[in-house]
Amino acid sequence: MKKILLATALLAVVSSVSANEISPVMDKNTCEKVVYPKAALINEESGSVTLAVLVGADGNVMDSKIEKSSGSKTLDKATAKIFSSCKFKPGSKDGKAQQVWTKLEYVWSLS
Repeated sequence: MKKILLATALLAVVSSVSANEISPVMDKNTCEKVVYPKAALINEESGSVTLAVLVGADGNVMDSKIEKSSGSKTLDKATAKIFSSCKFKPGSKDGKAQQVWTKLEYVWSLS
């Protein structure tokens, strides 16, 4: 009997900036489509990934790094790949667009 798994994912933006700074805002419509990695499904892997993303003044992702691993390299890499494709409204300080690090949390879940 085949086991059917329902895979879900949840995104949360985790940000802390001062009063005169505005965090980047992700346009979810520009991100690569989320597909649960096949290897992670087969191995029934799930977990939460916290990713730090450097958003440039033009709204493009310049860099990213895993802040907290899900415990699965497959899910960590998939998270970084998804968010590297996203476009953002750039962050600003004192009204001027600038590159800003922001944190994103992505939850991969099997139900």
